[in-house]
Amino acid sequence: MDQLRKWRQDLHQIPEIGLQEYKTSAYIKQELIKMGYEPEEVVGTGLIVHIDYGHTKSLAFRSDMDALMITEANDVSYVSLHTGCMHACGHDGHMSALLGFAKRLTEINVPCPYNIVLVFQPAEESPGAARLIVETGILQKYNVQAVYGMHLMPFIDEGKIACKSGPLMAMCGELDVKIEGKASHAGLPHEGIDSITIAGQLLQQYSTVVSRMTSPFSPVVLHVGTIQGGSARNAVASQVTMSGTVRCYSEQQYQDIYKQIDNINKGMELAYGCTITWTCPALYPPVINDARLYDEFKSHIDENHYIELDEALMLAEDFSFYQTAFKGVFFYLGTKSEQFHSGLHTETFNFNEDVLMKAVDLYEKIAFSQKEG
Repeated sequence: MDQLRKWRQDLHQIPEIGLQEYKTSAYIKQELIKMGYEPEEVVGTGLIVHIDYGHTKSLAFRSDMDALMITEANDVSYVSLHTGCMHACGHDGHMSALLGFAKRLTEINVPCPYNIVLVFQPAEESPGAARLIVETGILQKYNVQAVYGMHLMPFIDEGKIACKSGPLMAMCGELDVKIEGKASHAGLPHEGIDSITIAGQLLQQYSTVVSRMTSPFSPVVLHVGTIQGGSARNAVASQVTMSGTVRCYSEQQYQDIYKQIDNINKGMELAYGCTITWTCPALYPPVINDARLYDEFKSHIDENHYIELDEALMLAEDFSFYQTAFKGVFFYLGTKSEQFHSGLHTETFNFNEDVLMKAVDLYEKIAFSQKEG
């Protein structure tokens, strides 16, 4: 436990954004070499450890490595030393738990029924380097049969494991819209094309995609988070830009939403004589847990420490890219307590490192309870 705490606090002090995790990667590599491993570099700052127990098939366990551009507000001895950057999403804990599992494997004399692959993955927040790792073929080279991943979660009680079969997290895309009208004086509105008025109409129409064009049994989020436009109080705005997010649990539904947005935009162009350019590329697929693997996973956890979730979250995770190529299970480890309750991606997110031992123990149970097949 002391070692887990040290790893976490050391890593917490050197947060780095996606694909620039140079100090983080060097630290992890050094710790793995101390254990006797020979880590392979992948997609720049990522690291892979293949532990050969003499089998033909492998199980993979993944941790993300990157941090966020957030200025930390915690008053702790291990506060971030990189101004404006912080491990506000628990990735320092994820890495420490996987290091703990790596260390645990060196202390167990019984051979594992599968070979083990440890994945220290950069850039989960952006641009989603899980896809890049899958595309390298390195997991296929080691004949990975299943991938497991964990995320610390501050709305779940400390030490509890939470998960569900099927959809767990959403598919997501980033919506960007640019409305180009025509400027004029506010006293001569008929000579202009008011982009602000059109933006208001678009917001109303976009809301109907969820309320009137989607089944109430299929959760969907279409949210506009920013609007910028106009140049003066007495001028008709020639241009407005908007940005937002689209989230759902299936790729087909995402394509349907995309078409509906396109139809609304084309209708506004015809109605107002404006030009609307927009994009909404899909970023991450949905996280969908394999039913058979989930049942096996659940059997490893004492029912007093387990929460079976009723609903999926509208949060997104690039772990989903692994699940497009391999079967997998992604789960949550709770950190909520009286002392630690700040949300993910906040400047005060923190947790009790004791919970990390739960992840190490669970990784061990998953690895050693299965028969190769």
